[in-house]
Amino acid sequence: MKIKSFGPVDERAKQQLERCAEQARFAVLCADHHPGYSQPIGGAVAYAAYISPSGVGYDIACGNKAVLTDVMADQIDVKTVMDDIERLIGFGVGRPNPEPVDHEVLEKIFKAEFRPQRKMLQMASNQLGTVGSGNHYVDLFKDEQGRLWIGVHFGSRGFGHRTATGFLNLAKNRNFDDKAGNDSMDAEPTLIRIDTTLGQDYIEAMNLAGDYAYAGRDMVVIKVLEIIGARAVEEIHNHHNFAWLEEHFGEKVWVVRKGCTPAFPGQKGFVGSTMGGTSVILEGVETPESREGLYSTVHGAGRVMSRTQAAGKQKWIKGVPHRVSKGLVDWEAVQLRMMELGIELRGGGPDEAPEVYKSLDEVLSFHGDTIKVLHRLQPIGVAMAGSEVVDPYKD
Repeated sequence: MKIKSFGPVDERAKQQLERCAEQARFAVLCADHHPGYSQPIGGAVAYAAYISPSGVGYDIACGNKAVLTDVMADQIDVKTVMDDIERLIGFGVGRPNPEPVDHEVLEKIFKAEFRPQRKMLQMASNQLGTVGSGNHYVDLFKDEQGRLWIGVHFGSRGFGHRTATGFLNLAKNRNFDDKAGNDSMDAEPTLIRIDTTLGQDYIEAMNLAGDYAYAGRDMVVIKVLEIIGARAVEEIHNHHNFAWLEEHFGEKVWVVRKGCTPAFPGQKGFVGSTMGGTSVILEGVETPESREGLYSTVHGAGRVMSRTQAAGKQKWIKGVPHRVSKGLVDWEAVQLRMMELGIELRGGGPDEAPEVYKSLDEVLSFHGDTIKVLHRLQPIGVAMAGSEVVDPYKD
């Protein structure tokens, strides 16, 4: 087993990856890595005989979509557009848009091969095209030519969360519908052999959650295009919490990426920065180091401060938040800074402030010539769930 790392290594994240890789052929720590549940975020592990529900994680198929539009950024009223995005797209729990949704992925769930997913149809329908909370967002950008881009980041919502919980239960001889276990962040990886019914069921269910996540991001982008009155010129769309059957070093392996963007030669990816920082469209490049990195790259800037450190602790009493301790981030100062930068901010909170993340440019630099940056995207509008939103399905 060989581990390839990019940039400075977080010791706890490295230990997590080493535990995950005991049964693996190869493993990678991308430069935005930090500790996650069992497998570190920013980690990729290649298994010959196993699939790992804990590696993919609870937010199956979380990912990014970016769309280049046919309008220039200075042709739109950003404030009005962001007001409409906040009003018409569901952030966090619940859907402010009451219109029923329809998409072929719901028919797939209705007929799901893994039958327990069929029971999630109503929830999946209710949440399709909603964004969630945490670090999930709908953003507007302008590139170096002043062109308008849309960028979104979220995953499979409650459908994926319940699917992941169910398989983690089944792998530990519990019932699918039991509540999630109380495993520690540093729990041993949950591994399921590929050559078992459970392993094949997980792959089938994971792929359906992936289809659902793709559909949700597509629907949100379509809605934003309608709000703007624009067309899509180019689309870039990737999962970064997923497992793929790939060939590396002459072997067929299941590559479990958690918080990793696949970056095969010529493959494009959208990597978001902070609410105030420059995001990028990048492309994978064929080099010896990219091969060693399993053609994986960063999915964001990477956290340096936990949500609790940033925002402090609070208790919810009868649906009302009560501050227990003060965090390190001055949220009012952050909001003022966003105004000074000309960014229309909707929602967000201290746990998503720019200072809780690394520098994306620095993180990308550690990946050297394994990638090339095609476009740099400056945020002009950022929409996220507010910090008062409770969302059990955030990543």
